[in-house]
Amino acid sequence: MGSWLKDTSPEGVDVDGMLADARFVYEDGTAVRPDDAYRPHTFVWFHRDLREEAVVPGEITVLHRDERLVVVDKPPFLSTIPRGRHVMQSVVVRLRDELGLPELSPLHRLDRVTSGVLVLATQRRWRGPYQSLFEQRRVRKTYLALAPWRDDLSLPVTVGNHIAKTRGVWQARVVRGAPVNAVTDIEVETRLGDLAVYRLTPHTGRTHQLRLHLHDLGIPIVDDPLYPEVLDVSVDDFSRPLQLLAHTLEIVDPVDGRPRRFVSERCLPIR
Repeated sequence: MGSWLKDTSPEGVDVDGMLADARFVYEDGTAVRPDDAYRPHTFVWFHRDLREEAVVPGEITVLHRDERLVVVDKPPFLSTIPRGRHVMQSVVVRLRDELGLPELSPLHRLDRVTSGVLVLATQRRWRGPYQSLFEQRRVRKTYLALAPWRDDLSLPVTVGNHIAKTRGVWQARVVRGAPVNAVTDIEVETRLGDLAVYRLTPHTGRTHQLRLHLHDLGIPIVDDPLYPEVLDVSVDDFSRPLQLLAHTLEIVDPVDGRPRRFVSERCLPIR
């Protein structure tokens, strides 16, 4: 087993040391021994080394909790799920431990740099009924964004176009003439001098849809690290949060039929 792992492992991985430390385990938690025979169709798990993560500032405020759902007010810069360079500093990892809910999992996406309302299921058995709401677009979401004011821009307006995102490329792009796959209603909430708070109601959920739609109108969101241009910002730089807030989320509960409405306690500008 040890020689087979060594032959197929990435360069620089100390397989012998990981075997000695019992960091390779079978599904039942039993450690893999160096002299174990090869077992076809068997999953082997291992604990990888993680970089030291900077603690993301801001509290995860629990807005609502019951048997089926946990709804939180996510601070900016905190990843929703553990991925890439953000593992311990994620909503799921933090709250599974803090709330004692080992099966806690998100029901929808919220970008790491976006703040606001995030809904999670307490157990796997509740994921299906609630995820179907998001898949069937039976969820009403409202966002608030801080962006430049334009006197020549006629609002409210509905923006509809085709957004495409290439894997490995930071920015999404608008494809002119292609079938519409991204629609957002945009209206002014409050004017603040040269800036304004805009209320955004998306009817679809394309990657970077809100950020790209405001950019396309010539009013990119304040402190957006991707639009209009990709900025060289460290992942541990928390000084300039994106001024985009997932403000309100409304559903009809698929289990008991009750209307539910969750509202962020945060306001713009996000500090």
